[in-house]
Amino acid sequence: MRLNRPTQEELRENFATLLESVITGGGIRSESGLDMEVEEALWSIARAYPEVPAELVAAAYRAFAGQLDGSNAGARRAALEREFEALKDARRNRP
Repeated sequence: MRLNRPTQEELRENFATLLESVITGGGIRSESGLDMEVEEALWSIARAYPEVPAELVAAAYRAFAGQLDGSNAGARRAALEREFEALKDARRNRP
């Protein structure tokens, strides 16, 4: 069990390892430190195997870049805030 978050270098190594795995017909291991967006992009590649389109690989790289720059987390946070606001609005408008 890990007590701290993986470093960016560890994340890069994990991404490279898992990308190679799914491109060659393997799977994804848990506890890689990669976020949901990256894992979903990797699963898309795994499902497409053996004919993996370059677009899926590019999407995985974009998702990983989003994890590194924080934009994936920002988008998740914004979506949650929208959901909370919708719940609050629904509660306020309840008869």
